[in-house]
Amino acid sequence: MLSIPEFYQGKNVLITGATGFMGKVLLEKLLRSCPNTKAVYVLVRHKAGQKPRERVAEMMSCKLFDKLRDEQPDCAQKVIAISSELTQPELDMSKEDQDTLIDCIDIVFHCAATVRFNESLRDAMQLNVIATRQLLYLAQKMKKLEVFIHVSTAYANCNRKQIEEVVYPPPVDPKKLIESLEWMDDSLVNDITPKLIGDRPNTYTYTKALAEYVVQQEGSKLNIAIVRPSIVGASWKEPFPGWIDNFNGPSGLFIAAGKGILRTMRASNNAVADLIPVDVVVNTTLAAAWYSGVNRYSRPKNMLVYNCTTGGTNPFHWGEVEYYINVSFKMNPLEQALRRPNVNLRNNPLLHQYWTTVSHIVPAMMYDAILRLTGQKPWMMKTITRLHRAMMLLEYFTSNSWVWNNENTNMLMSQLSPEDKKVFNFDVRQLHWAEYMENYCMGTKKYVLNEEMSGLPAARKHLNKLRNIRYGFNTILVVLIWRVFIARSQMARNIWYFVVSMCFKFLSYFRASSTMRY
Repeated sequence: MLSIPEFYQGKNVLITGATGFMGKVLLEKLLRSCPNTKAVYVLVRHKAGQKPRERVAEMMSCKLFDKLRDEQPDCAQKVIAISSELTQPELDMSKEDQDTLIDCIDIVFHCAATVRFNESLRDAMQLNVIATRQLLYLAQKMKKLEVFIHVSTAYANCNRKQIEEVVYPPPVDPKKLIESLEWMDDSLVNDITPKLIGDRPNTYTYTKALAEYVVQQEGSKLNIAIVRPSIVGASWKEPFPGWIDNFNGPSGLFIAAGKGILRTMRASNNAVADLIPVDVVVNTTLAAAWYSGVNRYSRPKNMLVYNCTTGGTNPFHWGEVEYYINVSFKMNPLEQALRRPNVNLRNNPLLHQYWTTVSHIVPAMMYDAILRLTGQKPWMMKTITRLHRAMMLLEYFTSNSWVWNNENTNMLMSQLSPEDKKVFNFDVRQLHWAEYMENYCMGTKKYVLNEEMSGLPAARKHLNKLRNIRYGFNTILVVLIWRVFIARSQMARNIWYFVVSMCFKFLSYFRASSTMRY
């Protein structure tokens, strides 16, 4: 059987979503580990006055591609930007570009999707379902196409507690829903959305489930596989540990905790935090395309689905996430933190609400009041409000656990040669969570906030200053409570004097013991 690099040799690859988080890592890994790939076509839309070619050039100049540029200085010449808007008819692609793709593409990686949990149903359907269907129509015309990989999510069927590696029947016929959305106005769509998504938490998971069914039905004549990652996080090893470039998902919460803004979060300590490093997802995706490609003439009738998760083989819990966040950011603090990192997870809603008020809302109001008094623009309450919205969107995933079947993923791993297992490693049993979380937190500091490592001593000094301020504040608070409440009671004063005298006796005994010893 061909090795993975040999399979991609001389191939023309099409990637959607290449400017997104996972798409960037997929492009980098493909070019670096499969250097004989002929060309990679990426669908990119115009944005902020930048042409697709300019966006790709800017993307490939970032640190993620440093290692690739060192090894292959001319790698950018293999990347061809195609102007396209996936939400528009015919993908808003010129006839010339369509003909080019139809004539030359061998492999398609469909990574593009809206990952916003609070997206309107109409917009989520447009990008996650309708765009997928249009891309499949184009793929059916491709003369040399060997394999089509659709990147979904492990939470597409999160209304089930046990999720197999199969495409489940959709909650509604996608075609009928698309037709209905054409005549509905936005207010009507918003009104019926809760009834449509039912026991799913948001439009993202709902539309990704519909997209899987569309892939199964519309792509029945194509050689297709589906990869389902869980919560995609920072890189584990490649191209370097801890790479992350956005605030999406848990990354924004990690940063808020490191800054001392996030102090309490609704989550179950015992629930599995099914984080999956982005390079693990990319290696699984490249291997899935290889396996489907080399076995395309003997492929099974049912398309292969790969649950790319960690919970079943190397479980990691939200309580452990809390611990490692606090430890990592105290050891390697973020610059200009507002408070010492000390996030706590609480499953009880009333307790969580109490601590939200005490540790988030009240301090934010006080901070904004100080800003106003000093003539500055208040911003803390707005930040807290946005943070609470983000936490509400994630509560469903931080309070529940799922059981995913990983038979196909394990089978895929067993088919790799020893060399491919090293280069395209996705064996999460080897993942050491303490090390990964430290690199993840450090990655948010270096690559998201762009903080230099040379600033660590000053950041640690600032954190010690915050600790001293906290101790001083707590001391003043205890004295005030004593003066206002306890000092008025004779019994309380007697207890206080007894405790103080016992402390003095203990100190005297300790000092006498030390003197005798020397």
